[in-house]
Amino acid sequence: MDNEPQSNSITSLAKENVDTSELVNKHCHLSDEPEVDRRARKKLIIASILCVIFMIAEIVGGYISNSLAIASDAAHLLTDFASFMISLFALYMANKPKTKKMLFGWYRAEVIGALTSVLLIWVITGILVYMAIQRIIYQNFDIDATVMLITSGIGVAVNIIMGLSLHQHGHSHGGSEHDLEKGKKEETQNINVRAAFIHVIGDFLQSFGVLVAAIVIYFKPQWVIVDPIMTFVFSIFVMITTFAIIKDALLVLMEALPKGIDFEEVMNILVNIDGVKRVHNLRIWALSLDKIAMSAHVAISPGTNPQNVLMMATKNIHDKFNFFEMTLQIEDFEEFMEDCKQCQNP
Repeated sequence: MDNEPQSNSITSLAKENVDTSELVNKHCHLSDEPEVDRRARKKLIIASILCVIFMIAEIVGGYISNSLAIASDAAHLLTDFASFMISLFALYMANKPKTKKMLFGWYRAEVIGALTSVLLIWVITGILVYMAIQRIIYQNFDIDATVMLITSGIGVAVNIIMGLSLHQHGHSHGGSEHDLEKGKKEETQNINVRAAFIHVIGDFLQSFGVLVAAIVIYFKPQWVIVDPIMTFVFSIFVMITTFAIIKDALLVLMEALPKGIDFEEVMNILVNIDGVKRVHNLRIWALSLDKIAMSAHVAISPGTNPQNVLMMATKNIHDKFNFFEMTLQIEDFEEFMEDCKQCQNP
């Protein structure tokens, strides 16, 4: 071990230590991924088809009934459809191999697509708000309450169907470690489906609001002012929901600490390993909205076996966090690290 290198890989670790079989298996249990991807893709495709069909129906219904509330609901459906397409695109790009030029793959394309779709939604929402202001000021419009009522009623039903098609059953029929690992993997792989399901819940609430407005106008035709007022309410709702997408996308592009990850907890896991003197250059960032990467320099005391440190660090991190990829650099501790500005943790 005199000439043992200080930077080590899991491959070399596996050759020298039989206890690493469990650790290596964490990188080899990929057999369920294609099946999970196919299920997620199927759900998203079904939801996308339903979404685009009814979005067109709402555009037509909104035009015939002269209802801006239905048009704003169609705009929200466009948000859902865009999110479904981005999720499908993310599933497709996840299986696309890296290239010598695109070393991190194409994961950030998902984020760029999200930003583009939100900007489009904001433009459409701005146009609808302008039209709603014009209606409130001049009040020279009529609403076909019957068409509005039928369209909004169908909208509620379609959103229920979309929600059922995206709903996931999270129960488990087994208690083995393999079942738990499989469930953990499915939970990660289905994050796009869960996000789409949340979008549908939001659209259901908006469609229900349009239905209520339609009922009011149907029985009280003189209250047509409810239509542009509801357009304002829905526009604010769209802005709030899409602002969260913008925020998440910008955090990914700025390589900020991903949501749900405690920096200090990751640091403590590494520092508490026997033989570790100091951890610095700890970086945790997101490659996409659901793929997290981590890297760190782990400085060890003289005489410490770097292979054992690498094994324990990798195992302990993977047991607690579901990082997409992780790089650990094992190095000898030097006194200057205590004062080096580049080695200081935030």
